[in-house]
Amino acid sequence: MAKREKGGFWVTWVSVPIFYTTRWLMAKREEHGRENVPRTGPVLFAANHTSYLDPIYDATFVHLAGRVPRFLGKASLFDIPLLGHMLKGSGGIPVYRGTADAKESLRAAIKSLSEDKLVIIYPEGTVTKDPDWWPMAPKTGVARLALESGAPVIPVARIGTHEVYDHYKKKFTPFPRKTVKIRAGKPVDLSAYLGKEITNQLLREVSEVISQAILVELAILRGKPAPKEYYTVPKTAE
Repeated sequence: MAKREKGGFWVTWVSVPIFYTTRWLMAKREEHGRENVPRTGPVLFAANHTSYLDPIYDATFVHLAGRVPRFLGKASLFDIPLLGHMLKGSGGIPVYRGTADAKESLRAAIKSLSEDKLVIIYPEGTVTKDPDWWPMAPKTGVARLALESGAPVIPVARIGTHEVYDHYKKKFTPFPRKTVKIRAGKPVDLSAYLGKEITNQLLREVSEVISQAILVELAILRGKPAPKEYYTVPKTAE
């Protein structure tokens, strides 16, 4: 069995105690498919996004698989005291949306993958606004990372964190205790797309393939079929 990846001070002595304690306090857990997360080599961990609590459960899920979680997240998160230090200390990658630095974020993520790291990404780019908590349409960044790095993409579904903390309603409801469910699937088969010229159309197609793989896992977790179309945010709510 491969040895556990070393995380350094901020992972081992700060993030691990805080994240494991927090996830235990806030909800019960039901986890499936951890064996699908490779113990070595580059990994793109692509998950749906329902709450700001998601990183806590995703990070511990990944850590229990023997890997160090490295988040590709909003740049503003890196400015938050303590959290910013934990993200930077674990090799997190800030995303500067709508700026010239956005491409630099992708390059940094590709560099991490080239160094056999595991990178966690939320393809939607934000917490879903779907009223029934299904994923919204994916951005193309996940496809570019997958195609340019060649790293296996693990589709991950999670449900339950929004019942503990609903960002849009600003409701924190840890009691009665909820159950957060996570399910990691087998790597997405992208062999038909690798080696092709990377165009906008190809990026959209690959992003959709990855998103559909996440939806399959989420439908299994929820025990009901996923919607056939993504939720569209009304213009008045944007």
